[in-house]
Amino acid sequence: MSFPETARLELPILEELEATGGSDQPRYLYDRLVRYFPQLTIDELHDRNASGRNRWHALVQRAGRQLMANGELRRDGSRWAITAKGKRRRAEENMRAITSPPLATTAPPKVTHKEAQQMLMELGAILGFYAQAEFDYYDVVWKASAASPRLSHVFEVQISGSVDSALTRLKHAYDAQRSRPFLIIADERDTRFADKRLSGSFHEIIEVITIIGVGELQHFYDSLKDQQTLLEKFLAGN
Repeated sequence: MSFPETARLELPILEELEATGGSDQPRYLYDRLVRYFPQLTIDELHDRNASGRNRWHALVQRAGRQLMANGELRRDGSRWAITAKGKRRRAEENMRAITSPPLATTAPPKVTHKEAQQMLMELGAILGFYAQAEFDYYDVVWKASAASPRLSHVFEVQISGSVDSALTRLKHAYDAQRSRPFLIIADERDTRFADKRLSGSFHEIIEVITIIGVGELQHFYDSLKDQQTLLEKFLAGN
């Protein structure tokens, strides 16, 4: 198991609560917190303990209780709310990260816009969809078949540039055909900004959109490619 220690979840929880205006329901945090821990596998995120409870959700809840015990978080009905003490800790941790010398590590290779599009195209084909890049003004679309008029999945790759323009296109796709919208972003800072925009101008699609970091996309792509032959056998005849 590659689950992080409970303490490592505390600051990401504070970061996500601050990004959504200071409070949110825990059930909305589970997926967003995954982006901070790219080592987690899909199987681990769905793993359950002996009582049938999701292990990842239980870990997030345990970190939340620890934050409450420290006075950095409080429960407000069904929501978690960051306290003044929690905001101070978040600010201090961020300042420490800014002033600390950089670690001597090799940065992972940057995924380009075209490479992300190609991965989405191949993933669509593996999963049995007709995939097309640069369809109308969308980066990548998936359809049930080439002749299908409906776009079942719409992807916008926003590694650089305006997140608002990508969200506008995704909202249009959802409004027009109830297509499933996906936003591919560069890193966690873009995720936090996109979350703020979704809770404001684009709140209509906050419940349906999926935001994926390029690292997460690369991990999913590599995992599926490794199992492509077996997966095709499972999907054969569908």
